[in-house]
Amino acid sequence: MIQKNHILSRTNKKPILWDTFFESNSKQKPLVIFCHGYKGFKDWGAWDLVAEEFSDAGFFFVKFNFSHNGGTMEQPIDFPDLDAFAENNYSKELEDLGDMMDYLHSMDNPFYEEINPNQVILIGHSRGGGIAILKASEDDRITQLVTWAGVDDFGSRMGSEEEIAQWKKEGVKYVLNGRTKQQLPHNYQFYEDFKVNENRFHIESAVKKIHIPQLIVHAVEDTSVNYEAAQSIRDWNPESKLLAITDSDHVFGASHPWSREELPSKLKGTVSETISFVQSHINES
Repeated sequence: MIQKNHILSRTNKKPILWDTFFESNSKQKPLVIFCHGYKGFKDWGAWDLVAEEFSDAGFFFVKFNFSHNGGTMEQPIDFPDLDAFAENNYSKELEDLGDMMDYLHSMDNPFYEEINPNQVILIGHSRGGGIAILKASEDDRITQLVTWAGVDDFGSRMGSEEEIAQWKKEGVKYVLNGRTKQQLPHNYQFYEDFKVNENRFHIESAVKKIHIPQLIVHAVEDTSVNYEAAQSIRDWNPESKLLAITDSDHVFGASHPWSREELPSKLKGTVSETISFVQSHINES
């Protein structure tokens, strides 16, 4: 069963748009929650096909848009709401993920009977991988963690001292989205939020707190997040498993839009290896 564009309404917060992929059989299924990355969204490229693979393998798969990713309830693809995008930060993304988890674990969730609340797997891509790591270090409801091309550090992505000073002076900086040609705004509050929560947002410290099964998948030739990031994460948690993908890129061969009915081979392999990893640890528990 595929149901898209549910709306999670929240008091004094922007709503969250989310999708479910699962086989409706009233059996409790392991819950997989997917976190998209920077300049990403739940409907990007081949993510629907990824969700179908997990559903076919017996999982209850949820993907959602972070509330300030620039999409709207009416137009969830790309970035029609640049004012919201400008006000996004890591605190909001962690709060969104927490609220999504709280809702899925509650009786308000109409799919509650389909979910095994004791088997919760987080998958994060790119920046979403960093968010997933931080959340897994804080929330003991999470039983497995998977990062695809995940970042290993947020601080180094803020820019040089001169760039940060200019950012503060102007109050906003812009990043070009090469695909949509939009100038995406980042208000200075993003940096202020990071500094206030710098210890909480330190990925190395978070990884070292993790004692659940952890899979790290990364393309060796990734030019957006270097493979060294995966090696660092692996070093910080020697119990984790690192899967190196060769002859691939940051999105494992996918692109947006994705019109084919099959996953690209490298992403299909990534999904297959992830499912095998997760299932093996469910069977062990």
